[in-house]
Formats: sequence, structure tokens, C-alpha cells
Amino acid sequence: MLIRYKKSFEKIAMGLLSFMPTEKDLKKLQQTIKQYESEEDQKLFLWRQEEDIIGLLGVKFADRSGEIQHISVNPSHRQQGIGKAMVKSLKELYPEHQFIANEYTAAFINKCDLDDDRTDEAPL
Repeated sequence: MLIRYKKSFEKIAMGLLSFMPTEKDLKKLQQTIKQYESEEDQKLFLWRQEEDIIGLLGVKFADRSGEIQHISVNPSHRQQGIGKAMVKSLKELYPEHQFIANEYTAAFINKCDLDDDRTDEAPL
């Protein structure tokens, strides 16, 4: 289930974000989390399965679109369709929005094989 990020999940979110290639540095991780906490157009979602948080999805919204900036799944839960489920849930939460991947999330999004082949700028 996709849930909204809250401050009490900060350490878990930072751990999941650290799997992103651009988020390896602690200061960069802290800066990214702060952006999601303070900027209204950026939203961070977590994927809860039973009692565990095992995935993360970060989106920057603009009008009726959203750019998926971050997507990550705990390595021990990969290859189970969780990334695909997160994106599908996001699309269900915001049916009026069109989502695109950025250069860092495109490869992952494409692996999800949602509907068709995409490039990093193709709508999801």
C-alpha cells in the first residue's frame, strides 16, 4: 500500500533513497529529504507491505503532470513487482495526472513494463 511520507519515517526513507545512484552521500540524502518535507510540489511516498516499509517513490508535481524523481525497492524485496505496484498505485491516486520518468528513474520504470515501451521522457 502506498502511503505518504512523514517525518517519523525519515531514517527508513533515507535508507531506501540511498539505493539511488545520485543519493549515496549523507548530505545529499538529507538535502533531498528536506526538499520533500518543505516543497509543496514534491511528494514522497512509501510502500508498506504488512508491517514493513520496503519501497519509496518521489514525485515532483506540476499542473496535471508529475515527474518520478526517485523510485527504490529494498533489495531483499526486488523482482516481486513492487516497483510496478507503486507506480500503478500512484496513477490510481492521481488519475488526472500524466507521469514521466527522469533520467535516473527511466531504466527502473521501463523494467516495470507497465503498458508499453518508453523512453525517459515518455508518459507513463
